[in-house]
Amino acid sequence: MPPAARRAIAALGREIGPASLQGVQALYDEEQRRLSVAPVLADAPYGEHERQRLDLYAPAGASGAPLFVWVHGGGFLRGDKGDLERWPNAHAGRWAAANGMVGVVVNYRLAPEHRWPSGAEDLAAVVAWLEAHAAAHGGDPALIVLAGTSAGAAHVASYLQREAGREQIAGAVLLSGLYGVAPFSDVRDRSYYGEDDAAHGGMASLSALAQTRVPLFAACSEYDPPRFQAEYAGLIEARSRAGQPLPVGGVIAGHNHFSLAYHLGTADRRLSDALLDFVAGLPKSLDSTQ
Repeated sequence: MPPAARRAIAALGREIGPASLQGVQALYDEEQRRLSVAPVLADAPYGEHERQRLDLYAPAGASGAPLFVWVHGGGFLRGDKGDLERWPNAHAGRWAAANGMVGVVVNYRLAPEHRWPSGAEDLAAVVAWLEAHAAAHGGDPALIVLAGTSAGAAHVASYLQREAGREQIAGAVLLSGLYGVAPFSDVRDRSYYGEDDAAHGGMASLSALAQTRVPLFAACSEYDPPRFQAEYAGLIEARSRAGQPLPVGGVIAGHNHFSLAYHLGTADRRLSDALLDFVAGLPKSLDSTQ
């Protein structure tokens, strides 16, 4: 990581807010815009709601490539898959395609209109769409990786909770997410999960992550807010107590909550290389081998 970038991110601090988000986007704007390419398939509907749309990025001549599905953050209330002009989140699909995968960047329904478990339901619909259509675009439906950041990681965790025992994915990537380690208390959390913890299983998401057979990659950043670092540490502890293999990943030095996701595709290849190594080592999805 270039020293100037490390200093700039450290100066932004650990708070999540517009200043930090804008600072990170400005830091990577020039580099990410140089990598801008259009998706090979844009705004494909995977459901009936206007937010149930995905973009697909594929390398030329792809065949049987892993499918890297990027699930954006936004505190359950906002967020977007981006487009040719707006690189945030679209950058992850472009990064995937540049590294031999089929990148899939999705929108999903938002709170407060759509509450738990809408995120998990939307991801299940995305997986079903990919099983039906991905091969036509060079992807292997038995090698689907769901990768979420922040609220997106919470949705991936909820997918593993809701689909426990019948998961159709080969791997899951969790970046700075919420997994049920601590009670949901933030206003944004409540806008999605509601006031009754029992209604969404309370700690069920963490329990599912502790027991899942799906290989996990989990990471947080050096300058994540303490809450997200505690969620990451709790996930590691839960896996250890359950006697399950620990997630690969770790604490990524020099980054904050936003830069952890938005630097993919830049010259800082530490997270990129770790993710590519994780995907390269995945077996086919569990159900496809049974």
